[in-house]
Amino acid sequence: MQRFTREEMAALVARDIPEGAIVNLGIGLPTLVANHLPPDREIVLHSENGLLGMGPAPAKGHEDPDLINAGKQPVTILPGGAYFHHADAFAMMRGGHLDLCVLGAFQVSVQGDLANWHTGAPDAIPAVGGAMDLALGAKRVVVMMEHLTKSGTSKIVERCTYPVTGLGCVDRIYTDLAVIDVTPQGLVVAAMAPQVTLAELQRLTGVPLALADAARAPN
Repeated sequence: MQRFTREEMAALVARDIPEGAIVNLGIGLPTLVANHLPPDREIVLHSENGLLGMGPAPAKGHEDPDLINAGKQPVTILPGGAYFHHADAFAMMRGGHLDLCVLGAFQVSVQGDLANWHTGAPDAIPAVGGAMDLALGAKRVVVMMEHLTKSGTSKIVERCTYPVTGLGCVDRIYTDLAVIDVTPQGLVVAAMAPQVTLAELQRLTGVPLALADAARAPN
């Protein structure tokens, strides 16, 4: 089975971001999206530690230790970008000023519930950060994650068993196997990785999936 690479997943997310969108990229896989934004679109990246107009990762050797994203990774800032207090960054999130956020996840339910801050394990370190604010404050929420856990179980579930970040907040899921929309009628597969069939995807996911009429492996 041929899966999407992490860079291909990031490129798929970036391709779907519309012109003029103000976007927050969560910690982990979502940060890769910054390196694949279409050059012909104006897309403004927001970071909850107080950046607006964030650019891609810097070239090796050109990192600025004072210029980082919320995950403490070095970033760049584009012309016209701004620095401000993190309280203002959270006000943007909570005030509904973000068009889109891209978050990682431990689980997403068929209803679009999101669990991404704690596995519930006794030795796990909770790390909610701004996830709850983003999940409820952004106009559109998409998740970028591996389809399966390391033990081979699906991260897309009937009901979240981990502590929930937000209820019914996820609009679309990007995984290494497929792109799946969360709709009132259930989960709808918009695209699949090369050589992945709906039957195989259904077997691995374990919850009902429908296939969109135009679903196919992206070019």
